[in-house]
Amino acid sequence: MIKVTVWNEYVHEKMDANVASIYPEGIHGAIAKYLKEQPGLEVRTATMDQPEHGLTDEVLNQTDVLIWWGHVAHHMVSDEVVEKVYNKVLNGMGLIVLHSGHFSKIFRKLMGTSCDLKWREAGENERLWVVEPGHPIARGIGEYIDLPHEEMYGERFDIPAPDELVFISWFKGGEVFRSGCCFYRGKGKIFYFRPGHESFPIYHNEKILKVIDNAVRWAAPIEGPTPTFGNVKPLEQL
Repeated sequence: MIKVTVWNEYVHEKMDANVASIYPEGIHGAIAKYLKEQPGLEVRTATMDQPEHGLTDEVLNQTDVLIWWGHVAHHMVSDEVVEKVYNKVLNGMGLIVLHSGHFSKIFRKLMGTSCDLKWREAGENERLWVVEPGHPIARGIGEYIDLPHEEMYGERFDIPAPDELVFISWFKGGEVFRSGCCFYRGKGKIFYFRPGHESFPIYHNEKILKVIDNAVRWAAPIEGPTPTFGNVKPLEQL
């Protein structure tokens, strides 16, 4: 079983009646509900208002893949919790960062850049094109995903060049964006996935949820070797 924790700051749903009507159980609840129906996954949720933002040592030690959604409360996330998550990723925990999580403390720390971008809220059409059809995150998706209404994110996206690029987006207004980016940090794998503005029912879209499911399985830790650092004895006689 892959142990998944779906983290959400859980602020918009409490402040905005429209968001609450779209996600009555929170964005984390919508994602977790889908993942709980998929084979081989053990799913829990965590939110910012819980002790240690729901990411205690006990929870993190039982998490293979952490899914992160945040927007208006990035600054409220404890630096101590961010450091714990950072070290867990370097030691093999998978991390999936969704939509406005690009500005989260943990993503910016792992990227080492501003992670800034262009944006516009006009409810325009987004088309996500699969540009790496052989990648496991694209399994069962088709050539593209059409979203009739979304918030626009546009290049330049100030991130390091992704180790693998799975999706790019085109928007009705003309912009394009690297929307499905894979990174390797230490023993851990990171996937940034752009769709998911809180004012639209993106996390009720079966294809978007399928991508997240695929990403969980890609990002899950493997039993690879533990790197050796520092001074070592030679393997052969010198």
